[in-house]
Amino acid sequence: MARQLDYSTVVEIFSRFEAAEPEPKGELHHVNVYTLLVAVALSAQATDAGVNRATAKLFQIADTPQKMLELGEAGLIEHIKTIGLYRNKAKNVIKMAQILVEEYDGVVPASRAALQALPGVGRKTANVVLNMWWRQPAQAVDTHIFRVGNRTGIAVGKSVDAVERAIEDHVPAPYQLHAHHWLILHGRYICVARKPKCGACPIKDLCQFEGKTQ
Repeated sequence: MARQLDYSTVVEIFSRFEAAEPEPKGELHHVNVYTLLVAVALSAQATDAGVNRATAKLFQIADTPQKMLELGEAGLIEHIKTIGLYRNKAKNVIKMAQILVEEYDGVVPASRAALQALPGVGRKTANVVLNMWWRQPAQAVDTHIFRVGNRTGIAVGKSVDAVERAIEDHVPAPYQLHAHHWLILHGRYICVARKPKCGACPIKDLCQFEGKTQ
């Protein structure tokens, strides 16, 4: 685990991320906040590309909780059976739709607590929805962000929650809104797990990682 970088270094890192991509976007396809919530819930232990392929036709016919209920669990499974853990995810999506219809009039709630109370929605999923839809500076720490945070020294922590806290504590406020996306994209395409592409890394000179590649 690297040491936590100082303030000026973190500022320089995020200024470079911002210069390269001022408005980073999530890669899960969606048409409204409900389909975003479903897509993020389906993405657990699955790739965004795989989820996008599975939901392309699904969201054309089930883009509201009521329509998802009408499709039913069996109908949903036909669309998402290429995704890992699809049976359990299908049960959760249908249960979630039922709760949204019965308790929220079909409207996705806009608080972390309410979101996390829904079936299949953990803190990471809630944070993604809050960040992408409502532009709240919530930090959704996945395996990519956990790796990048600890490898580089941007946000050091022994657990997902600790890294989330480190991002909130150490990343300056002007960069908080997009921090999650800059870090996840950096981890997905540059600072990959097995052989990081350090030669193409815009923050190589600032990174604390001892195993840098060429």
